[in-house]
Amino acid sequence: MSYDESNVEENENIESPERRKIIKSTMLTFAALTAGSLSGVSQASELNSNTKQTSEQIPDVIIVGSGSAGSVLASRLTEKADRQVLLLEAGHSYKPNNYPEELAKSDIVGANRNPDVEWGYNTEPGYVGHPIGAIRGKVVGGSSAVNGAVAIRARPEDYKRWNLPGWSYEDMLPTFKNMENRTGGDDAIHGRSGPFPIRQLTYNDITPMQRAFMDATIANGYKSVADFDGANAHGVGPYPMNIVDGVRVNTGMAYLTDAVRARPNLTIQPDVMIDRVIFEGKRAVGVRLANGTVLKAKEVILSAGSYGSAAILLRSGVGPASDLKALSIPVVADLPVGQNMVDHPFYYNAYAAKPDMVGAQSPVIGAKLWTHSRTAAKGELDLHITATHLFPHEQSPTKVGFVLAVALTRPESRGRVWLASRDPMAAPKIDLNFLAAESDRIRLLDGIKLARKIGKSAPLDKMIATELNPQPAAQSDEALLASAKATLDTYHHPVATAPMGLRDNPIAVVDLQARVHGLTGLRVVDASIFPDAPSVATNVPTIAAAEHIARHSYA
Repeated sequence: MSYDESNVEENENIESPERRKIIKSTMLTFAALTAGSLSGVSQASELNSNTKQTSEQIPDVIIVGSGSAGSVLASRLTEKADRQVLLLEAGHSYKPNNYPEELAKSDIVGANRNPDVEWGYNTEPGYVGHPIGAIRGKVVGGSSAVNGAVAIRARPEDYKRWNLPGWSYEDMLPTFKNMENRTGGDDAIHGRSGPFPIRQLTYNDITPMQRAFMDATIANGYKSVADFDGANAHGVGPYPMNIVDGVRVNTGMAYLTDAVRARPNLTIQPDVMIDRVIFEGKRAVGVRLANGTVLKAKEVILSAGSYGSAAILLRSGVGPASDLKALSIPVVADLPVGQNMVDHPFYYNAYAAKPDMVGAQSPVIGAKLWTHSRTAAKGELDLHITATHLFPHEQSPTKVGFVLAVALTRPESRGRVWLASRDPMAAPKIDLNFLAAESDRIRLLDGIKLARKIGKSAPLDKMIATELNPQPAAQSDEALLASAKATLDTYHHPVATAPMGLRDNPIAVVDLQARVHGLTGLRVVDASIFPDAPSVATNVPTIAAAEHIARHSYA
């Protein structure tokens, strides 16, 4: 794409080049744009620290973060014309139809870790003994702009396990239908006219390798699944994806359309870093930016993601009292923020492919087996194996390879998020704590063995030159677990850093309307409020949660 200043939205201020920063290691700094440097950027300068709000300027709601939840809330809340909303985003804002290729192209995942649009977090070594890159989108659209674009709902069993009044699958079904503009599937459970496009891939849409994976899986006794949102999702099939004509449709495109952005009651302020929430007693009255600017509002909603929202809460004095006192942060509410985080780990069962056999490699993600381990509860699908071309081909002796990604969809290990510093420019500390629970190690072994079995089955075996990970000689449980610990990665689905629950629940941070317990004027609406991991990619459940709260709390 070619870029020039004519693509930049009019009437915006230009950032000073001196304010450019670099993300390095786990230290986060705030990168600002210079005019004309990127295509389609909605440029806006950081609010001046001398800016004063009049009473007429104070919005009804400040939303912090414009990702899978924040963009949805901004769109839905401003449907009421007399409700003023200010949407704050630490990253850049692009026009809905002019995101750069690394964000729009569906075959690029993680934006190639470009620090302009990705936070650059890395985890602590934890139980597996090595840090893991924790990819998070830093842009209008958030992580929905950098993810794999898998679009599956949480299962009825997930909501049943959460056991939250008003949050059953039956409660959520109208929300799921209303948000969808979906092809494929049953009209009884799917929507056709919502803002979020979902396209069900077919057998003919996926790559030759993915078709061979499906055929090999069926040869091993698994059934074909046409709709993973259907009543019986146990089996193998193509994914539904939020991809249209090769474009990953993020929430900044789907919900913050040109028409929505033009609403006079919505202001989007990109490229501003949030320090903390400001309180008067137990009431949230606004936010303080990293440059010292204070912005007042009648209500604050944190939608900065499971890492970002937790970090802002902690800097604001909402979190474990002992941790806050250790950083000399005054305690506003003693709550277990960041203490019960969970994420989906996955293992690379990697193969060198035969170049003359592998064929086309787009879409890079196309099909999965969703199944259960030997120890799964009844009706629980706690394992999935995804056939993907997301592989660094230079690591293959044949210069081409693919991966059967083995994931735990119901992990029991719990990690945490905490602060090492009060500095809003410092990244939060993250320990995913993958495989710390023995049950996770047992179930992952089941998944690895199954993936290898499928890899040795026709017709997939005809495409394989050699197995790369684990090494072919690795047969014992000990060798497989050693390989798993050495190469384990994350699906980047962190949840439960501010879990939803009743006040007497010891892990709960917010109530059933996402209001922070013991405080007024403050909500958290993003994946951090899930009390446990859904057994699917978190994007669609997060969008649905924001839709559900907008519908039931802001009617």
